[in-house]
Amino acid sequence: MLDPWTLRVMVEVEERGSFSAAAEALSMTQPAVSRQIGGLERRLGVSLFRRTARGVKATAAGEMVVKQARDVLARLRALEMRVSAFTGAETGHLRLSAFSSANTWLMPEVIRRFSRSHPGVRLSLMREDAAGPMAAIKEARIDLTLVTAWSLYPDPSVAKHDSSAELPDPGDVTGVDLLPLLDEEFQVALPADHRLARLHRVPLPDLCDEMWIEGGYPDCLGPLPRLAEALGRPPRIGFFCEDWNGRQALVAGGSGVMLVPTLVRGAAHPGVVTRPTAPSLPTRRLYAASLAPPFRLPAVTALLEVIARVSREQTRA
Repeated sequence: MLDPWTLRVMVEVEERGSFSAAAEALSMTQPAVSRQIGGLERRLGVSLFRRTARGVKATAAGEMVVKQARDVLARLRALEMRVSAFTGAETGHLRLSAFSSANTWLMPEVIRRFSRSHPGVRLSLMREDAAGPMAAIKEARIDLTLVTAWSLYPDPSVAKHDSSAELPDPGDVTGVDLLPLLDEEFQVALPADHRLARLHRVPLPDLCDEMWIEGGYPDCLGPLPRLAEALGRPPRIGFFCEDWNGRQALVAGGSGVMLVPTLVRGAAHPGVVTRPTAPSLPTRRLYAASLAPPFRLPAVTALLEVIARVSREQTRA
């Protein structure tokens, strides 16, 4: 089996164009480099370099071997980096995902703070996995994701549950750790010049004839039966928009009203006001999901501490 050091020597020779230059870069002697390349050629049974007036140049076979060697060395470096992430919280690459409202303020603030305190850890914010957040965590495609109780409890009867109390078992989350972050309250978003905008608390029955703006799950109107019960009739949904900025622009333009969770109120459109409702709507619990110890990376544990701290600050605000 070829050893990584010999592959590195070959790559250095090809990149620098001479045995002597490669030897200098690798702190070796020129004869030692020549022996490494000669032994590799004998093992593979092909000539890898040909001499030129200015040094050496890879043969066709040599170019192919160098390309493969670079790939092998890159994979080995990636493996070393990934393994090193298990021994400390200061290196590695973490892949995160969240839903739209969590990305308006919470996740950017978490990423900013964590990157400042752990500059050696690279963070990526990924799109939501088609197989669902729990599958993405279990199959190690994502290291940490934010989910709501609505994702964990699809049963409508559970969605009506008061999330300030103890929630039932969410089902098969074996191997996944769920850290409760906060219970989001819902307010109604109105155009700034709306007839009810001056009220401290908006009676939901007064909005029964309004046009409502719906969004993608879980950033939607939530358990519609509860909203319909409070309105006195099912909400008249006239617009669908997954983007929070787009939805707020529709409200500001007078096209309709919508519900706004705690995570979004810090990024309100200037033409929109948010007000508590009467009656109050059920809260929505937010979780950070990651692999359970001992399979959780130390950097993920450090990231969870940042998320919990930012969430507590949001609750007190």
